[in-house]
Amino acid sequence: MRNLAECRPKSILRTLLPLPVFRTLGFHLETEMEFVISTTWDSLPVDHDPVKVTFSPGDGGMKMQVSAPFFNNPPGPSGPPGQPFPGLWNYEVVEAFFLDSTTVNYLEVEVCPHGQQLVLLLSGRGHAFMQQLPLSFTATITGNRWEGEALLPWCYFPPNVNKMNSYAIHGSGAGRTYESLYPVPQADLVEGQKPNL
Repeated sequence: MRNLAECRPKSILRTLLPLPVFRTLGFHLETEMEFVISTTWDSLPVDHDPVKVTFSPGDGGMKMQVSAPFFNNPPGPSGPPGQPFPGLWNYEVVEAFFLDSTTVNYLEVEVCPHGQQLVLLLSGRGHAFMQQLPLSFTATITGNRWEGEALLPWCYFPPNVNKMNSYAIHGSGAGRTYESLYPVPQADLVEGQKPNL
């Protein structure tokens, strides 16, 4: 396990540029990468302005910017803005996952319009070995939209990231909506399948 106290800038270019999805879409980290979440987890189009997630180089890490509709559903978590909030995935959030598929280690970053955040390092699905990592994150709500910006330290990323995905989640009860940058293709859906993030 890596010692996060030794968090130093290192070249994420070697890590991110080989990603097939980044290369296919022609993005280069030297400028920025903008992604638009325009589908639900099961490949249906969203019924609102899509969430935008932008990644760009930052001071000591990778900047993650979110521009999204503000649903205010469910209401915001009770924790203080800027701090980790366990279970943030139960609220209105935008998430980014960065996977090293050879080790199945991945970084999960969750941010919400009310300013709370949650950063986890996991090994295999749901097996967190580090939780509530510190993160510089701010969010601003303006009318029916919100903007957020986080700086993801280079040392939080697994060494050989080769896959990523982003999600936007909002709503309550039966109206809970799960949106995905790279959704499950309609042809691969199994009857009765539910989102499994």
